[in-house]
Amino acid sequence: MADTVRPALARRIALAAQGFGRSSPSAPGLRQVSGIIDRLAVLQIDSVNVFERSHYIPAFSRLGPYDRALLDRVTTGRRGRMVESWAHQAAFIPRELWPHFEFRREEYRRAGSEWGGWLVENRSLAEWLLAELTANGPMRASEIEHDANERRGSWWGWSDVKRTLEWMFRVGEVVCVERQRFERVYALPEQALPSELLSAQVAPDEAARELVRRAATALGIATEADLADYWRMKRPQVREAARSLQEDGELVPVEVPGWTTAGRPTPTWVHRDARRPRHLEAAAVLSPFDPVVWFRPRTERLFGFHYRIEIYTPEPDRKFGYYSLPVLVDDGLVGRVDLKSDRKAGVLRVQSAWAEADAPADVAERLVPVLRRAAEWQGLGAIEVVDRGDLAPALRAEVAAAG
Repeated sequence: MADTVRPALARRIALAAQGFGRSSPSAPGLRQVSGIIDRLAVLQIDSVNVFERSHYIPAFSRLGPYDRALLDRVTTGRRGRMVESWAHQAAFIPRELWPHFEFRREEYRRAGSEWGGWLVENRSLAEWLLAELTANGPMRASEIEHDANERRGSWWGWSDVKRTLEWMFRVGEVVCVERQRFERVYALPEQALPSELLSAQVAPDEAARELVRRAATALGIATEADLADYWRMKRPQVREAARSLQEDGELVPVEVPGWTTAGRPTPTWVHRDARRPRHLEAAAVLSPFDPVVWFRPRTERLFGFHYRIEIYTPEPDRKFGYYSLPVLVDDGLVGRVDLKSDRKAGVLRVQSAWAEADAPADVAERLVPVLRRAAEWQGLGAIEVVDRGDLAPALRAEVAAAG
């Protein structure tokens, strides 16, 4: 019979696996930043920079102010420990996982979608681009001189050159070696990755098993849906890998009261190495693309927290704000704040602040030190709280009292 894990313990297991509940170093260095990467195994990338680009925020949430150049050092460049891939959306993954995503690249090659049709129909342009990269080395799309490199139409106004490169990136014909001003620098795989990695072959079942193992380690406690979402894998792949890992004792089946599917307990596993803390102390703001919240059904199941990002919602229809970040206090998601780094004015603007109905009375007091660390991290000298949201008055008072 499966062990029972109470919902509160499930939250603490999940957060501990994600690196919360540990004391933050006064000056995080390369070892601590690398430790976050080892723990999460994936950093989702997003272009929105109103507060900070998403892949930098998870390390801040767990470590506090750190030098972003340290993350750049391990995520990009020819000597970085990570490589950009289409994993959980566009993301940085450990380089050693490159062969494990061959199944994903093969799916794109086989796809009978618009993407696949585009590359087939523009094969001559793709071959020309491969020749350009061979001759010139890594290049940004904007550096490439070609009649087809003119922004137009849909696809964010991409040119045919950019669109073709993006397709080639998905199927592995090119890789992203780094970003310059957030623009991808495309390279041939052999220009960016070691030959032993490119020649490595991993059987699909072994690749799925390793990816599920890493997801289970990062999540601590997870359902099949949670494991599948971490790398955006298909459920049959995950189901078989989870069964294999359970047989080997790496995944331990448990039941969480309230987690049900069709009236029955939802199959759930705890990783055998997951910590089960009795208490967990934490205070942080989270990226909308943090693994704690990126799979919204899990967020609601674990925390009872309904969260949707509103960057694509017309402004009059937004409830919480353009870039609303969930607020973590101890083992609960207790509110959200819409942050903007006004770099010209040197101000961290809290454009709205909201508390959950069951938020603790001291949520504003707990949040102010987090905002001060965020301002310090962004090189901003002041915090200004806009009078919007039910948490805003208390938060503004706490900011003023703290000086």
